Amino acid sequence: MDKSGITDIFEEIAVLLELKGENPFKARAYTNAARMLDQYDGDLALLVAENRLGELSGIGEALQQKITELVKTDRLEYYETLRASVPEGLLAMMDIPGLGAKKIKALHEKLNISSVADLEAACQAHRVRDLPGFGAKSEEKILAGIAQGRDYAKLFRYAEAWAQAEEIREALRDHEAVLQLSVAGSLRRGKEVVKDLDFVASSRQSQEVMDYFVELPWVKTVTNHGTTKSSVLLENGMSADLRVVSDKEFPYALHHFTGSKEHNVAMRQRAIAQGKKLSEWGLFEIGPGKKATPEDEGTLSPCRNEDDLFAALGLQYIPPELREDAGEIEAAEKGEIPRLVEWTQLRGTFHCHTNWSDGKNTLAEMAGEARELGLDYLGIADHSKSSFQANGLDEQRLAEQIEMIATLNSQIDGFHVFAGSEVDILKDGRLDFSDDVLKRLDYVVASVHNAMNQDEDEMTARVIRAMENEYVTMLGHATGRLLLQREPYKINLEKIIDCAARTGTWIELNCSSYRMELDWRWWHRARDKGVKCVINPDAHRISQFSMLRHGVTMARKGWLRRGDVMNTLSLEAIKKELAR
Repeated sequence: MDKSGITDIFEEIAVLLELKGENPFKARAYTNAARMLDQYDGDLALLVAENRLGELSGIGEALQQKITELVKTDRLEYYETLRASVPEGLLAMMDIPGLGAKKIKALHEKLNISSVADLEAACQAHRVRDLPGFGAKSEEKILAGIAQGRDYAKLFRYAEAWAQAEEIREALRDHEAVLQLSVAGSLRRGKEVVKDLDFVASSRQSQEVMDYFVELPWVKTVTNHGTTKSSVLLENGMSADLRVVSDKEFPYALHHFTGSKEHNVAMRQRAIAQGKKLSEWGLFEIGPGKKATPEDEGTLSPCRNEDDLFAALGLQYIPPELREDAGEIEAAEKGEIPRLVEWTQLRGTFHCHTNWSDGKNTLAEMAGEARELGLDYLGIADHSKSSFQANGLDEQRLAEQIEMIATLNSQIDGFHVFAGSEVDILKDGRLDFSDDVLKRLDYVVASVHNAMNQDEDEMTARVIRAMENEYVTMLGHATGRLLLQREPYKINLEKIIDCAARTGTWIELNCSSYRMELDWRWWHRARDKGVKCVINPDAHRISQFSMLRHGVTMARKGWLRRGDVMNTLSLEAIKKELAR
């Protein structure tokens, strides 16, 4: 097991110990050990092999033994025993907003609550409000949180849905009877959360393909097994549908099952106005004023692909990401669909964390991975001092990091690391560092991390004050949402966009799988106001650089072009922009 896996286990052990009411210093020892391992730059396996774990500050003999066991056996008996001693339902309750380990422990001990269902029943019976530290409002918030979690359970974040879809698609491609194949549905359109997976394939042997699909290793339950459509429930809880059509029907089926429903309705209406009928089976010429009948649907307009289908209706090709009936058909009629930004056009990225704060990898590891991906530059933006929970940097540590980045840059050619900081926007809109500190940085990401319960006017004024600081380069995760976990805080995005246009502040498209914001629904407006986007992964480990590809999908969904995205600029051009 590597360092990252060990820190994750130590952090969970700390939570489990809190739930059991163990000595808080014992739980803190595991939290501190996890942080120490995060910040260790060396080879942990080598330390274990040479019996030198004692060189790590704060890692006592008991922890050394546990680290050794994890490295050598990939498991820890103490952790497994501890986890088994805590009811699974208590861990599930940790996902309810406003409930921490201490409150969950009190609920368990005082009311014998061991699951989310127990908690819901207790709140509905008004048994929770009388406990110390709770109240009527607490019950209301808990019930709202449980209901929200139940709704979220039906949805899946784009990145995890895409990963599962890719596995299934690759498996289907391996079948010799599959001719054409594509992901469809909301995933193909790039929605930030999706309900299920849709696949469209063409084949001359549809039953063979269907039999193969329902036997895939990820399938838990088969809910429908037909000749043209099969539906399954996957092990991860997602539903997946496969439709198999003939080769000539494929373009129409792919368009139809990509959607959205609203886009399809508008397209069908356009077809009717032209004396045609559009369905999942084809585009048929009927004639002006006539209606198709079951006996005679009209003459099929042959289309080899979706490009031909749009052209047959007098439209420019509309990329899947734009198919939301949000002006795309009108734009396509005028030939005004823009050439959207592409993944290969990204030259670098900003807002990445290292183990100086709450990241899992070293500065050198993050830079090496970015370079390996073919990027020309990387921005490091570890947390500022007010984010103490994220081991934020104070002025002295930030100065040391700036020097380390300068040293790293002197040792590498053809790649550049920019020294930045994700600086907390304080409650009144001031920034966590003084201007004298900020001006030493190459760039500044200004973000809200606390006091998220302010009303809309307060929050909007707070963020605008921060954006008006001349050293703020970009606004980080503009609404603080965590998809399927935390709702956005209240903020007037129209005013934020107007402020960005006025001050020249870039707005981040944070493509962490949990964030995907600024939401795609706002980017067309921001673009038209002249606001620039910067696509950032908010990466806390090297594997999260893969989110950049999904960030480009979200940018495309927001109608963004290459020139709207700052990190498509070359290294020399981005240096000039940052200096300006």
